[in-house]
Amino acid sequence: MELRLNKFLSEAGVCSRREADRLIESGRVTVDGKRAETGMKITDSQVVRVGKKEIRPKNEMVLLAVNKPVGIVCTEEKKEKNNIINFLKYPTRVTYIGRLDKDSEGLLLMTNNGDIINKMMRSGNQHEKEYKVTVNKPITPEFIEKMANGVPILDTVTRKCKVEMIGKYKFRIILTQGLNRQIRRMCEYLGYKVTQLQRVRVMNIELGNLKSGEYRKVTEDEIAELYELIKDSSNETVIPNEE
Repeated sequence: MELRLNKFLSEAGVCSRREADRLIESGRVTVDGKRAETGMKITDSQVVRVGKKEIRPKNEMVLLAVNKPVGIVCTEEKKEKNNIINFLKYPTRVTYIGRLDKDSEGLLLMTNNGDIINKMMRSGNQHEKEYKVTVNKPITPEFIEKMANGVPILDTVTRKCKVEMIGKYKFRIILTQGLNRQIRRMCEYLGYKVTQLQRVRVMNIELGNLKSGEYRKVTEDEIAELYELIKDSSNETVIPNEE
């Protein structure tokens, strides 16, 4: 069976199709020892290399955008009956990219690509995650200012972030950190209690109109943009806890 070379490189987890075309054009890709050409097709028996590294096929990458409901737990523990794996029932084995806690809802990305997980979630890479938050009493300008400039929690001070009031009890916040229950702890420090927390964006991927409990495949254009955003990111350390 023949497959376009750029699609092969993308599915092998090397890069996006767009980036694959650039690699091919640069002369870094060879097929059976000969310089590859843009648009060419290959068969399973041919040897593909990027530089000196041989590229082997993987299972096709799966990247899902899920609207996690409240009450579903981001864990693979089978003893937790409400775990996200059981809830999703996806036919291919996938896992989550950054947890949303049981009481939080909204955008959760799930994939079978471990390299993407590490690059997206390492805090030092400072990738954005956006939330809409409702609290139990009216928001003040002082609250917004303090949230944006950093709050002392968990033996540190939170990184400066963007915060915007969008209602009497509601604000939008964009984080580049993933501290454990970060937004809830920040609000509690300032005397507020979170009553609803929804993640609406991770980097370039948005929740949009996805209904609670539903999922969709992330589009090729979104994946291409995502690869562009993480191309210089380290994948050494996974940050385990989020909101």
